[in-house]
Amino acid sequence: QVHVVESGGGLVQAGGSLRLSCAASGSIFSISAMGWYRQAPGNKRELVANIMSGGSANYADSVKGRFTISRDNAKNTMYLQMNSLKPEDTAVYYCYANVYSATNWGQGTQVTVSS
Repeated sequence: QVHVVESGGGLVQAGGSLRLSCAASGSIFSISAMGWYRQAPGNKRELVANIMSGGSANYADSVKGRFTISRDNAKNTMYLQMNSLKPEDTAVYYCYANVYSATNWGQGTQVTVSS
């Protein structure tokens, strides 16, 4: 069992930056991948970025070049650095951690980008 908690959301103007954090606890050595999804009102939850245990990362086309995902294994924390934010990035951002066949979700953190 892995527990993840997000932090770092907030309100920012277009063009600004935010850094989201996802702290993991529990059976962290069993985590195979972590990542971020987001969901805007009326939309499906969509993958933003993920990072494998080996360090390779994947990004949605809509955030490539603007967002960077990283992990600090010593702190059991994953980050999402979001730069050049756009109003369409407004959503609730959810952290997840995959452990074997299970996906553990956080409660979400709101990101609002004003134009």
